[in-house]
Amino acid sequence: MHPPGAGWSSWPAPAKLNLFLHIPRRRADGYHELQTVFRLLDWGDTVHLRLREDGLVRRQSETVAGVAEADDLVVRAANLLRSVSKSGQGADIRVEKRIPAGAGFGGGSSDAATVLRALDRLWGLDLGVDRLAALGLGLGADVPVFVRGHNAWAEGVGELLTPIELPEAWYVLADPGIHVATSALFQAPELTRNAAPTTIADFVSGAGLGNAFEPVVRRREPAVEAVFEALARIGTPQLTGSGSGCFVGFATRESAEAALAALPSSLKAWVVAGAARSPLLDALEGRSPEGDW
Repeated sequence: MHPPGAGWSSWPAPAKLNLFLHIPRRRADGYHELQTVFRLLDWGDTVHLRLREDGLVRRQSETVAGVAEADDLVVRAANLLRSVSKSGQGADIRVEKRIPAGAGFGGGSSDAATVLRALDRLWGLDLGVDRLAALGLGLGADVPVFVRGHNAWAEGVGELLTPIELPEAWYVLADPGIHVATSALFQAPELTRNAAPTTIADFVSGAGLGNAFEPVVRRREPAVEAVFEALARIGTPQLTGSGSGCFVGFATRESAEAALAALPSSLKAWVVAGAARSPLLDALEGRSPEGDW
């Protein structure tokens, strides 16, 4: 990672995978109870920050096409942190995007979490991880796992996190190139909302738990179905989160790269490593991330 100029610092915002995703029930408040495992990756966006003395938060580049500055999650995260802490400081923000939007790889949530953690450090606030995770939940259900920075078993709306140790793994990721609207999927009449609750032991045993959104997305989005058909040649494809992104897991980098080489060159796919913990934690501790940044 290279800062864009004097006064800037750079921070990793890793992508994630949902290794499975169940919906046991829909709550009375309209939200859905989830069960999932978040796997952090050694690959993602880079958030560049530069402190301002005038107390303003300014986005220096468009993060996602068509998203206004005031609505951008990174700007909202910075303004929320400034408001809660009553800090008089500000920041310029620029995001170097690698994670495709709407693909379920967690880009927007991770960018917001990185802003919270990094500005908490740069502004000298020291609010603590629990407070920052609670603030992150107000921005999105996936933000707390990125704030905490550990692979996790998740329940509730995704905020009840139990750290989990995961074996080394490499993944072929594929992006069908379309944006899937999460809100529309949650309203889909064919979505399974009454899955039998599962356990960490079930997951560890290797039970094929699946993703509740997968049949809905594959039926509604021909581009996703086409990617599934292509990936089925190299393994068992899965959908991540409620987006369009797909992946196949492998035990070694060599097997993942060999599988990638066997795919059609027209498919937008690449190999990344699973992370033992978030590269953001390494950056906060003064170590450079080892992933593909």
